[in-house]
Amino acid sequence: MKKAIPLIMLILISWFIANNPLSNTYVASLKEETMLVSATKDPLYEEIQKKAKKYNVAPEDAKIDPVWKAIPGINGLEVDVDASYKKMKNSGAFKEKNLVYKQLKPSVHLEDLPPSPIYKGNPNKQMVSFIINVAWGNEYLPDILASLKKHHVKASFFLEGRWTKKNPELAKMIVDAGHEVGNHSYSHPDMSKIGTAQINQELKKTNDVIEATTGKTVNWFAPPSGSYTNEVVNIASQYNMGTLMWSIDTIDWRKPSKEELINRVVEKVHNGAMILMHPTQPTTSSIDQLIEQIQAKGYEINTVTELLSEERNGKALK
Repeated sequence: MKKAIPLIMLILISWFIANNPLSNTYVASLKEETMLVSATKDPLYEEIQKKAKKYNVAPEDAKIDPVWKAIPGINGLEVDVDASYKKMKNSGAFKEKNLVYKQLKPSVHLEDLPPSPIYKGNPNKQMVSFIINVAWGNEYLPDILASLKKHHVKASFFLEGRWTKKNPELAKMIVDAGHEVGNHSYSHPDMSKIGTAQINQELKKTNDVIEATTGKTVNWFAPPSGSYTNEVVNIASQYNMGTLMWSIDTIDWRKPSKEELINRVVEKVHNGAMILMHPTQPTTSSIDQLIEQIQAKGYEINTVTELLSEERNGKALK
């Protein structure tokens, strides 16, 4: 029996080592390192490594432009040599379309800049946003939401506080459809002509009613008629909101024809465009074709938050 004890102990120790998660991790890491060493001797791996620099793109810092004010930065791209090799090794041939990238953050972010209005996204991001200001036009909202849903498009709706209080179900409908909501003041004043106390009241009351109604925190402010002062922008920043303008205006409130509205937008559409709309009959009748034509030009349509983020994703990544 005494002779059997060391043997049993040896078996138990061996079993523990073989089944220890740390041992398994160590063995896996050894295999990974062995594969990597083997890969580095592969001409394909060397080719990817050699060509990688050609495809790398430096990140761009956020900046204040003298004309367009605050411009968000965008991530850089760096070829992930190991991941790219794994994707190509079965074919044994270098293919540009099989390159895998890592995204590199810029050094200066939008939130690092002093408060400043934003008119558009980064010019190297192939994405646009619909900014839909809502203070009236209830009868058109269901059709607009149906069109956005049909095309799997998310938009940013800027809600007047007074309207939200009167129409909580419509505000919830917008949020339930997955869209972003922002602040469009409480009573739609000319923000450049009111005092500090009223600016604060317009912004705070609207945030409070939107958050109470929809449960969503508000991150963006779109001043009525695009009227603002530096004080308005600074106070909005104190409420953790960026101030948004637009780079393309549908002028749908002038009741243009469907063709006029579509041509006006499609002829001017550009990387990072923020497209101003309202719930009107011209927008309702043209939004389906507008989405189709913008997408046909290769643009992704998404919320303001996605547009202004530094991430390269979807079509923007390509």
